[in-house]
Amino acid sequence: MAGIHFRLHPLFVLVMIASIATGQFAQLATLFVIVLWHELGHLFAALRFGWTVREVKLLPFGGVVEVEDAGTLPVREEIWVAIAGPAQNVILAAIGYFLGQIGWIGKEWSDDFVRANVLIGLFNLLPVLPLDGGRMLQAWISLQLPFHRTLMWSAKISLAFSGLIVIASLYPLRSGGLLHLNLLTVGVFLCASNWVYLRNIPFVFLRFLVHRSERSEKQIDRGKLSRPIVIAENRPLSSIIKLFMKEQYHLVYVMKRGKIANVVPEKAIIDGFLGRLTSGNADLKIFM
Repeated sequence: MAGIHFRLHPLFVLVMIASIATGQFAQLATLFVIVLWHELGHLFAALRFGWTVREVKLLPFGGVVEVEDAGTLPVREEIWVAIAGPAQNVILAAIGYFLGQIGWIGKEWSDDFVRANVLIGLFNLLPVLPLDGGRMLQAWISLQLPFHRTLMWSAKISLAFSGLIVIASLYPLRSGGLLHLNLLTVGVFLCASNWVYLRNIPFVFLRFLVHRSERSEKQIDRGKLSRPIVIAENRPLSSIIKLFMKEQYHLVYVMKRGKIANVVPEKAIIDGFLGRLTSGNADLKIFM
């Protein structure tokens, strides 16, 4: 649609096969509509802010909207786009409840539809990437900490809560109950995806730096307050860029024997780091 690819995640395909095999096609169709509507909420909000959307990936409990400018988008916009998904579940639940009350649909079907929307909406608010709650948490942390540390903390928090989901799926076994297989599958999937995300943080951060240089130029043209970073003259480039805040523009003050030896704009730091990275030596010192 409009150059945006829609794709079913393999996990959703497995759920489809299982639903058809057990004769629950109607429930599957309902789940598909709920998840698609949830993701369309994210999509339209992202397009409203002018984001460049590449792909919408549907999962059994929600989905992922892949965008071009990840890591450089304003926090306010990220939070609104994340909220837009669960907001659609609230709307659908209200519609299902209303139609059930006036008798246009069966009471049992209405209750199931409302329950499904509530569960999907609340589950997506968990502080786990790539769920909406995880994205909102990451956006909030980026206002408090440098972006590299934000990526690390959000990945570790997501891993911890993914592990709790797995434990919750196993908990009924203690009292002789049944294993929550669906919850276990989702928990294992989230653990695996966040472990991969944690391992890929260097590449995510590198993409952030590449896009940041271009965005900084536009901010300067409009006027932008800077946030100083004070460093010693022998500080490695790789450690300086890890101090960059997502929503801030930085001027780097290089200190030598207690005095300011030089003031370097962040673009010069980023260009220097990327240039030395391509030459295979990104940990060189700043020479002033």
